[in-house]
Amino acid sequence: MLAQQKQSISDLFSSALKPLLAGTELQPTITLERPRDASHGDIACNVAMQLAKPLKKNPRELAQAIVAAVMADPARSGLVESAEIAGPGFINLRVAAAAKQAVVKAIHERGDDFGRSRAGEGKKVLVEFVSANPTGPLHVGHGRQGALGDALSSLLDAQGYDVLREFYYNDAGVQISTLATSVQARARGFKPGDAQWPESAYNGDYIGDIARDFLDKKTVSASDGEPATASGDVEDIESIRRFAVAYLRHEQDLDLQAFGVKFDNYYLESSLYADGKVAAAVDALIKAGKTYEQDGALWLRTTDYGDDKDRVMKKTDGTYTYFVPDVAYHINKWQRGYGKVINIQGSDHHGTIARVRAGLQAAGVGIPQGYPDYVLHKMVTVMRNGEEVKISKRAGSYVTLRDLIEWSAGEAVEGEPRDLTRGRDAVRFFLISRKADTEFVFDVDLALAQSDENPVYYVQYAHARICTVLGKWGGNEDELKSVADLSPLTAPREATLLAKLAEYPEMLAHALAELGPHQVAFYLRDLAGELHSYYNAERVLVDDVPTRSARLALLAATRQVLRNGLALLGVSAPARM
Repeated sequence: MLAQQKQSISDLFSSALKPLLAGTELQPTITLERPRDASHGDIACNVAMQLAKPLKKNPRELAQAIVAAVMADPARSGLVESAEIAGPGFINLRVAAAAKQAVVKAIHERGDDFGRSRAGEGKKVLVEFVSANPTGPLHVGHGRQGALGDALSSLLDAQGYDVLREFYYNDAGVQISTLATSVQARARGFKPGDAQWPESAYNGDYIGDIARDFLDKKTVSASDGEPATASGDVEDIESIRRFAVAYLRHEQDLDLQAFGVKFDNYYLESSLYADGKVAAAVDALIKAGKTYEQDGALWLRTTDYGDDKDRVMKKTDGTYTYFVPDVAYHINKWQRGYGKVINIQGSDHHGTIARVRAGLQAAGVGIPQGYPDYVLHKMVTVMRNGEEVKISKRAGSYVTLRDLIEWSAGEAVEGEPRDLTRGRDAVRFFLISRKADTEFVFDVDLALAQSDENPVYYVQYAHARICTVLGKWGGNEDELKSVADLSPLTAPREATLLAKLAEYPEMLAHALAELGPHQVAFYLRDLAGELHSYYNAERVLVDDVPTRSARLALLAATRQVLRNGLALLGVSAPARM
């Protein structure tokens, strides 16, 4: 049911209750739900049971009085067809057929904007995701972050928020030093397994690629960075570091491009030190009296904010622990005007949440409790040919995102360039199709399957199937947007499909409230299932013109909602499969 219609029914109940509540201060919550059993009707309301005790009335008798008032209200005409009382006092309503059919017109009127709202208008949100260390190719965990973060950002945008997608580069610290020494060792002619190979070095083939290009004095640059030209001098560790970071940032840009993910801003951890933001955050914490020195280290009193123990901020060697720049970074987000921030990170970051939030509270800069929000995702296991895949030759110790995209794309057609769209679609849809906090098994064989078992194929095929029917019809599709007579849409499968289409806007709002873009994938599978069931139950291209026109308009509306939902997930909607 469309939101406007639901509000109108809620208003009917409010009007019916006014005389019953006269002289009281009761303000009941009118909750409208879909009955578990569809045979009970379209809308269920428990307001009679809610009010029976305070009004000292029998709930069924009270329900009868409410129903009588609702049915006598002229405003219910064309909206509520009938009402009945069930059980101890539930009120079940049946919505008029014309009201159910109205969703088709609403979809055609709004098109790509159907489901969008202005609920978040004027509010800024920063979504940080992927944020991979520039020490290697993106792995499948980064892919899950990319799919979740991009879909969540699209959900926010669909609700009217001003969204900034941000990538935070951890380009400072021990891991970057390890990257530089790894490339230096390869540039000197050493490789994994040699006695001279550093124990902590990165072993993937990509290290050799960086070393070779460094010796060739090549120039590389990331999408938002200054070009880095290699000196070619194996003793110039600073040049190696700059070149290696730029090289891997460029490689990650290519991975993200293949995945269809774009960022509005890239933020470097190193800039927090260069611009004095880390020092300023530490100074604020010290001035606030939230730190102390012990055993040669500087500690933060995180136990004042619910942490199980205080945390070291500055180690005895003078370096900061990893959560300190995170505190400085989030103070910067707040100062940039982002009152709402959502971080998409792996579940291994769970331990940092309390100390980062404690640091933000202790800094005393006006940041509210619970800032920022976190969506933590669990690991992804990759299966291929019935076996778990744990490593990639390119990365050395893990499966890369690009591996997954290429495997899921299947073999190239002879004589044609390889199209990675299929692989991107499968990876995006699969990685979104489970709640973030559940572990997920990515089955490459399933991603390649052209069957109902493959969820992305199942949904895309529903879209393509509609395109095929409309193609066979051969008429002007724009005419379907103005079909006025939808009254023939009364078959059981049509009613179910109409109800599912009407759920789309409310589903989007609920998915955003739960920070759960997986709900969009669930919905699309259900909608595709209803479409396939309808297609198998009813002929569309019948001889009767009014029936045919109404059914074609219903199919076109279904195609539009499928397309809108897939676009939110960054998945294509092919016309042919």
